[in-house]
Amino acid sequence: MKGKKPDLRGILAVNLKEQRKTLGLSQEKLAEIANLSWQTVNSIECHRTWVSDKTLESLADALKIESFQLLLPSENTLPKSINPDEAVKKLVKIKRSFDDSFNEIVNLIK
Repeated sequence: MKGKKPDLRGILAVNLKEQRKTLGLSQEKLAEIANLSWQTVNSIECHRTWVSDKTLESLADALKIESFQLLLPSENTLPKSINPDEAVKKLVKIKRSFDDSFNEIVNLIK
């Protein structure tokens, strides 16, 4: 089973932050190199804002990568897989909870 599919804003946020940290840049330094405000960089990394194509290009240039690379899902942005045994345990727990609730309702009706 897989989790919720990541949105493009989330992928951008994770990729931007990871690439920035890989280069050892602070948000302030990246913003300076990209000719943006640090608040803009922070808002993107915190999933609060989207970017124009110009901003995306400025960030990619500052990070020394191609723009499209900021939008590609990576291992850290893909949904986590769940172990089949763990999935069964969770389903059994949900079923038991449902059964208990169902039996309570039946008892109230009687």
